Amino acid sequence: MAEKTQLASINVGGKGSSLSSTSIFSVANNLFQVRIDSSILDKLSAPSSSSSSSTIDYQISFLENLTSEESRASLTVFLIKLLNSCSSIKGEILNLITETLNSCSSRVVVGSFDVTAEEKVILDSCLSVAPLYGVCALLDYGVSTMSQLAEVVAALSCEAVNAKVSAFNLVDSGDGKCLKDDAGVAGDLKVLLNGSKLTGKAEIEAVSCIPEVYGNLREVARAVHLRVRVGLNSGVRSGTSGIGKAWGAVLSSLAGALRNLGEVSLTRVRMNIDSIGSEGLRSSLKQLIDDKCPSLKCLTDAFKVTSDAAFEEEYDQLVHDVNTFFCLVKSVVLWELVSAVVSLEGSDLLDRKKGSVPNGGDMKVDKKSEKRKKVLGKGTAVVLQLIKDRLPGGYVVHVDESLALQKLAEEIHSMLDLKVLAFNDFLEKIKEIVESNESRRLPKLAKGTRDFAKEQMTLRERAFSIITEIFKRHGAMALDTPVFELRETLMGKYGEDSKLIYDLADQGGELCSLRYDLTVPFARYVAMNSLTSFKRYQIAKVYRRDNPSKGRYREFYQCDFDIAGQYEKMGPDFEVIKILTELLDELNIGSYEVKLNHRKLLDGMLDICGVPPEKFRTICSSIDKLDKQSFDQVKKEMVEEKGLTVEIADRIGSFVKDRGSPLQLLAKLKQEGSEFLKHEGSALALNELEILFKALEKAKGIDNIVFDLSLARGLDYYTGVIYEAVFKGTTQVGSIAAGGRYDNLIGMFGSKQVPAVGVSLGIERVFAIMEQNQKDQNQVIRANETEVLVGVMGDDLTLAAELVSELWSAKIKAEYTIVKKVVKIFERAEASGIPFAVMVGDRELNAGIVKVRDVKTKVEDSIPRDTMVQELLNRLKNSS
Repeated sequence: MAEKTQLASINVGGKGSSLSSTSIFSVANNLFQVRIDSSILDKLSAPSSSSSSSTIDYQISFLENLTSEESRASLTVFLIKLLNSCSSIKGEILNLITETLNSCSSRVVVGSFDVTAEEKVILDSCLSVAPLYGVCALLDYGVSTMSQLAEVVAALSCEAVNAKVSAFNLVDSGDGKCLKDDAGVAGDLKVLLNGSKLTGKAEIEAVSCIPEVYGNLREVARAVHLRVRVGLNSGVRSGTSGIGKAWGAVLSSLAGALRNLGEVSLTRVRMNIDSIGSEGLRSSLKQLIDDKCPSLKCLTDAFKVTSDAAFEEEYDQLVHDVNTFFCLVKSVVLWELVSAVVSLEGSDLLDRKKGSVPNGGDMKVDKKSEKRKKVLGKGTAVVLQLIKDRLPGGYVVHVDESLALQKLAEEIHSMLDLKVLAFNDFLEKIKEIVESNESRRLPKLAKGTRDFAKEQMTLRERAFSIITEIFKRHGAMALDTPVFELRETLMGKYGEDSKLIYDLADQGGELCSLRYDLTVPFARYVAMNSLTSFKRYQIAKVYRRDNPSKGRYREFYQCDFDIAGQYEKMGPDFEVIKILTELLDELNIGSYEVKLNHRKLLDGMLDICGVPPEKFRTICSSIDKLDKQSFDQVKKEMVEEKGLTVEIADRIGSFVKDRGSPLQLLAKLKQEGSEFLKHEGSALALNELEILFKALEKAKGIDNIVFDLSLARGLDYYTGVIYEAVFKGTTQVGSIAAGGRYDNLIGMFGSKQVPAVGVSLGIERVFAIMEQNQKDQNQVIRANETEVLVGVMGDDLTLAAELVSELWSAKIKAEYTIVKKVVKIFERAEASGIPFAVMVGDRELNAGIVKVRDVKTKVEDSIPRDTMVQELLNRLKNSS
């Protein structure tokens, strides 16, 4: 964004000095003087006195059609490039350029001077890019300031035409459904229009498109700014054709964004005119705008000129044409402001002499209608007042309104001229308005995260309780590890998914990253403590820099169960899979299946198909996508991106299509003559799977197991059985649990190998299923476990404290409330689902009793004060 100009001169060429677009704009418009740092002049070579040195007469020249502002900007950049080139240029040349810039002449003419052949090469190189960067700097400053003004003007137009502004309800939630710049524009307009009573009636395309059109301009303006900032403060390298091509693409995008903004702004100009109640005022403004405001044809023709220059790759001409086009669009925006101000303020802006009302009695009606109070937005009201305060006022109408309107328009154009200090002051005020209203904006969550309300937390705690009980039922012990690990601990364990690891900023200490899962930290813990066996569970958050979507978050809980150590063959694998089925059954989520495969069987299959061993893991990552993509898509990736032949990919396809009942498919794969039996790794895997399937069958845990040869699991550390649970109901959430055997992971940390197997439950996706099931079944979740509500009539906190403390001491879950009306006690108890209420007022206190009410049946009993606790304990016991 443009910086506010404050200095009378700028120092160039000194150590650490840097130039901005604001500086170039200010020098180009004679607002700044240029001064070359003395240290740089001392280093430059003096003019040569040798008569034998051959010299060339040199003349600085730019395109003839450049404006004075553009030529001065180009000459300023030329000077900066010479200073940044670190070459020997005579000081007199630099001084001559500086004197020309500081002369404040409307014409940019630098006298000719003698240069050596070496100097000419440097001068030509700098001159070749000077117009491009000079005029682009003007565009950078102009577009960044105009875009802020254009958004404010659009907000005023929304009120002038009573537009519906629901299109501004955009929030960048990080799920890829909304662009950041679009949401930023929408948010700023909501701040400006907050509290307005003039919006929300008419559905208008020129309004609903504002976030996209203006957001696109923000995006393109940022690209221009980045290139200008780098270009202004760097030297000139050899070969500048690439610079022109890059700028050609950026400038073409800028022209397109300006065209879109200009067209919708022009549409709103016409709508603002139509919204004016006074026929005379409306007619006068329409005539003025027809005469002065650029037309749609004018914008279209100017845009075509920029397109032609881009096509011809005439980049100096292109930047001039885009700057000319920008000036036209800026003019349209200013006329939109004029029309919006007149529409909102009407003849109040025109100070008439009594009795000099044009167009007869029409004005009397309009004056009466204009007296009706208009409630603008809290931001737009301040903006409109700022404009009115800066206008001289006193536009006396003697003959007709056109002269007064013309004078008003001239004042607005003059006030918002980029060259005047008042314009920068105006923009600063606009920033203050938006920023001071930031507190009015609703805060938002980081991408891929979520909050959990009280009902959701109740459901989560219930689920965690079930999960923890199952883990402990199998003898697991709890473990907790740090939320971040050394980066070296995590890297190299997740294959292609390593790019999803969140790295923490390097603050001069150890390089750390947020944990990606709970398995690698568990393996690190076992290795670090030289454990040979450990059955553990852990419920904790993990972090992945993934693209958020339904059921996919960047921060989420995992519930892990792992068994490390030497045990009977397939014993731990059987128990972990049995635990997985118990979890999904007892959480009562509905229909699911557990897909199962063996990494050695998968590797054997790839070997049989002819895949080179070094490509096993990367091809596994491709195969792992078959649950989301068709085989043709996966095949294309394997062939075009990963270098397999079509024949090998087709052979893989013939195998991965096999899935079905575990024992039946196992029998098929173990038939005599099977290629898998001839492969050592595959044969070993089939024997292990046979032991596993028979154990699961005996344990009545095989019904939901599917033997699926397409299951690959992309993580590098798996070595044996792998599995993945998938929900089969209507809620689409993808995988809900996964795991496998990883015999080599612990040994990767420098200790002896300790075989291990585990499972991780994707609890966030399970919660999504449970929440949807509750909605479908119309279940009501009670967010608290309060058993008794103590209600005290009056304002006696000490009595309430005494009664509720007795209940707490008896381990009764209780709350208290102090009210004036007894009905408030029962309403709160009913709303919160509290089964019993105790009520005490002056009458009960004097009688030494309390009233106990069964909230559900509404039966109320009076009981002695000293038996209250025991009575409630009995009732709670009987109701449980």
